[in-house]
This record gives sequence, structure tokens and C-alpha cells, in this order.
Amino acid sequence: MSSVGKFSALRIALSYGPEMSFLVLLRVLVSLFRRDIVDRENQVGTLLPRKLSNNYDFVVIGGGSAGSVIANRLSEIENWTVLLLEAGGVEPVLSDVPVIFPTLQLSTIDWQFKTEPSANYCLAMNNEQCNWPRGKVLGGSSVINAMLYVRGNKRDYDDWKNQGNPGWDYESVLPYFRKSEDMKIEGLDPFYHGYGGELTVEKFKFRTPVTDYFLQAGKDMGYEVVDINGPKQTGFTYSHATVRDGLRCSTAKAFLRKASKRKNLHICKNSVVEKILVREDSRTAYGVKFRNGGKEYTVRANLEVILSAGAVQSPQLLMLSGIGPIDHLHRLNISVIQDTPGVGANLQDHVAIGGIAYLVDPPSKESESKGFTYVLPKLISSKSIRQFAREKSGPLYTVPVCEAMAFVNTKYANASEDYPDIQLFLSSSSDNLDGGMFGKRACGLTDDFYANVFEKILYRDTYSTMPLLLRPNSRGYVKLKSKDPKDHPIIVPNYFDDPRDLDILVEGAKFVHKMSQTNAMKSINARPNPNTIPACSIFQFPSDDYWRCHARHYTMTIYHPTGTCKMAPAGDPTAVVDSRLRVHGIRGLRVIDASIMPTIISGNTNAPTIMIAEKGADMIKEDWKNQGH
Repeated sequence: MSSVGKFSALRIALSYGPEMSFLVLLRVLVSLFRRDIVDRENQVGTLLPRKLSNNYDFVVIGGGSAGSVIANRLSEIENWTVLLLEAGGVEPVLSDVPVIFPTLQLSTIDWQFKTEPSANYCLAMNNEQCNWPRGKVLGGSSVINAMLYVRGNKRDYDDWKNQGNPGWDYESVLPYFRKSEDMKIEGLDPFYHGYGGELTVEKFKFRTPVTDYFLQAGKDMGYEVVDINGPKQTGFTYSHATVRDGLRCSTAKAFLRKASKRKNLHICKNSVVEKILVREDSRTAYGVKFRNGGKEYTVRANLEVILSAGAVQSPQLLMLSGIGPIDHLHRLNISVIQDTPGVGANLQDHVAIGGIAYLVDPPSKESESKGFTYVLPKLISSKSIRQFAREKSGPLYTVPVCEAMAFVNTKYANASEDYPDIQLFLSSSSDNLDGGMFGKRACGLTDDFYANVFEKILYRDTYSTMPLLLRPNSRGYVKLKSKDPKDHPIIVPNYFDDPRDLDILVEGAKFVHKMSQTNAMKSINARPNPNTIPACSIFQFPSDDYWRCHARHYTMTIYHPTGTCKMAPAGDPTAVVDSRLRVHGIRGLRVIDASIMPTIISGNTNAPTIMIAEKGADMIKEDWKNQGH
């Protein structure tokens, strides 16, 4: 490590004391003044393993964005018994506070996955590995994400249908988006939105002043301000978020708190499922084996086992249970129930470029002193904590990295088709504004990289914009490291494996730079961070070659893994589930989560995952009611 890297690392280490003091003070004041957050009567009710029944009609594996919804919907049928098994515990109190979401990553409620080291991406990260946060908690990744509510593009779903999946076109899935939604943003077309559903959607309660300039910059470039979840996706917007009265609205809060009081729904936390039990003669799933508190338990499913462990762990558990690529299972001495080559294949993720920062000059001394951009020491203080706790207002009610967003076209997209190829996260903050406490830690940036690129502009007013590739052509995979369920799987996203992906992302970076030169951004003297990435200094800034180098170093995953249990007809060699989400060749087993997406949707994946769960639950009801249950 260089001397500048050592200095930066020491400065960051010394700042952990104040950060912990902030969290302790926040926790104390929330306990004293925010009964709406800490009211235990409204939390999810759970049972100890010894209190469980020996069998249930349905066993749901994973209480995340999908599993929470499924458990709620199936337990609406009073004569059906439902067990929800979740590896993590209940949501921590502070997860409700929007601004602290980065601190939840790499915590005890995060599985803390990492990709395999690569020479092609994440070169600025420790050991050249990307962090892949996934929620280990009731509510899953909806508890640790940035709360963005984005459905994707109409064409995404029409393409699913055209790939041989009837019932998954946009017209068919729209009712399921509306079903769960409780839209609180005024002035939107009600045809596209739901009102009164379990999942509250609002704008963030606080907005940093620089964010207004982003939308004006979009207008300068010919883009409209639109409802990205409405009739047209292309354009700029203040972010739609899964927040209720300004606080995080996870799927645990939305779908489990009330439902957990039902007598026919049992929820067991801290329960890690290690195997799905399948009768080899009839190829029928009949139960699960799980571990809780060091003890092993078995529970049977009368009707179905529903796997909702997410795009990393759903394929992992299928393979541990003997369903997967036969050669891979044989190498690990796992008894093969069924050779399904597609399990763990087809991995897709939204890859983005991080660290594109622009210095600005606040338009007045007053705006600078109040916080024109989200400078952490200015906006997170004892004053703002008291504001949050006593007045229910202030800068803790936002997520600075994405107060606004845009969907835009590069030269590779047809602007007339409303099928943008780049999403922009418009951030009132940057890595230099949090002093390395949030972004550096969450992404795993090396000390040297952070010091060289951000230390010299520490706490100076800056904004950043992350261009994200909406529809990657590259495909990765998830495989088992061993037959031990405790071992994290091998994750290889293969970012930029298809050169077209980097070509499009470079155009996204060029759009970001062009945006900095609009009248709106010039009015606050926007100018690029003068400290370019040292390894990229051989290239002229802002040339295409420079952006390619930048992308390979500060490679951002937006934590949207999908596709590893692909929905496709049986004739597709990579198919895992059919259009009713039943595992091909195995009776009594479905996969219902983001892993079933045949192709990733054009936007954040939490809302589509909830939609998939809503639709999947209805399919289960239809199928079993038709059989007299």
C-alpha cells in the first residue's frame, strides 16, 4: 500500500468512532421518540422450531422479496397451512432509516457474497472481487436495498412471452404490479398504478437541492420528466421508492407483519434449509431438511415446496438437493435426482460504472451551509438525528445515491421505440462526500484507489452519476464450491464477457459527461474530478479508452442477480421451470423469485420480483383449487 493509501486508511479508521456514536445516538432517540418504528406488537411473529408442526400444505424456503409475498397470499386460504423458513432474523430497527442503508451491507443481515476474482472487472476492489450483498433477514434484500421501485420496460415482459412463456406479457403482469402497490405519489395515470395494496410507494421525504438541477439538465438534453412506471419509461424522474411515511417499506413490513398473526401461517427464523427432499422413484418433492440453532429438523410438505431463496441460493439449494448439471454434481459426490443443466446458468446482473464525480459550486453561501450536495458531516449530525426522531423530517429521510434517476438512449438504442439501454442513478453525493464510510466500504474499494481518486477532494461539493447497462449480453453462472451447505457458492458474473456490453456502457459514461455540460449543470460550474484513475492515466480523459478502463476498475454491481433458474419451455436446454414456475421433471416443487427471469428486466429488480411472487401465488391457488384443495 502506498503512503497516501495508508494515510487514507488511517483517517477512515479514526472516523469509525464518530460513525458508531451517530448510530448509537440514533438508536437511543428512535427508542425514545419513534414508537412507530420500535413498536414490537407490529413486528413479524415467529415460532421456535420445536413449536412447528411435522407437516404443512406448503413449505416456502426464503422470506425475502418473493417468499414474504407468497407466504402472505397462500395463507389467505384459511384451510391451507403454510410454513415460511428464513435463514436470517427479524429486521433491525434502524433498517427503517433510509439514509443508513449502506451500513446494512456487510452486516449480520447480509450474506456477504463475493464474486470470484477477475482480471476483467472490479479491478479497484480488494482482491479484484465484487461485493454481492444479499439480505439474510425476513424481508430479504428489500431490507438492505436502496428502496427503488422500478418495474422495467413493457417490452421486457412481451419478450418473456415470445420466448415461450405464455401469460408473462406486459398486459398479463400489469395487474400483479397493481395488486401489491399502494401508490402515494399524486398526478400519475391510475391505469398503471394500484391504490390500497400492501406495498407503499412514495417519493423520498427529503431531497438535496442539487437534485433539482439533474431534472433540468435532462430537459436541456431533450428528455421529459416522466412516470417511469407508467406509459413511457424514457425520461428523467424523482425516484419512486418503497417507503411508508418516509420509512423503509420492506416486504416483511408490507406482507408479513399482519399476516404472521394468522393461525395457519407459521414463520421460523434463523432456519437454514440444507436440502429439498425428493422421492427418487416418483421425482416428487415431499419436504425439506433445515438447521436451526445447531440442530437438524425435517418438515414435510403435503402439496408443494416453494423455493424463493433468490438468484444465488435457489440454484445452490437445487444443486445441493441433486437437481442440476450432472457432471458438476458428480464431481462433488452429490447424488443426482435429475440432470438439469440450466440450474445456476444464465446469470445476469446490471453492471454499472461507479466513481464518475463532478465538482460543483453551490449557487449561494446559504445553500452551501445548509447542504447543496449531500456532504456527510454537514447533513448527518446530532441536529439531523433530533430532526428525524422528534420532528419526523430532515436529511435522514433520503437515499443520496439515487434521489433521482433517468432512462436514456445511447447510439445503440432506437429512441423512437421507448426501449432505453442505459439507466442513470443521479446522486447528490459521491465517494468523497462520505469520507469513505459508506461507498468505499460497501464496494470494497482498495485504500490506494480511494486515496488517489477521492482523498484530495474530500468533502468538497460534488455530485455523481452512475450509468447502468440495462440489458447485458454477457452471461455468468453460479456453481457449488462444495457439498457443504455452509459454503458460499462460486459466483462468476462474467461482466463484459460480451464486448457489446462495454461498448454500450462507455456510451452511457459519455452521456453522463455531456450532461455535465448542459446549461443547468454549467450554472453551478460542474467540472470533472481532476483526479483520474491512475491505472487509466495512459488514456486521454474523457476518451472511449479512458471510460473502458474506468469501467473495468470501478465496476459497480447494482445487486440485481437474475436468471439462474430460467423460465422456459421444456425444449430449451437451459430451462429450469415452466411458465407456471414448476421445476421441469419434479412434481411438487416450484421456484418463485428473480432467478426465473429468462432475461433481466430494464430496471431495478425488487418490484418485478414482488410481481413474480404475486403471479406465482395465484398460479398455485388456481392449480390446487382445480384439484379440489
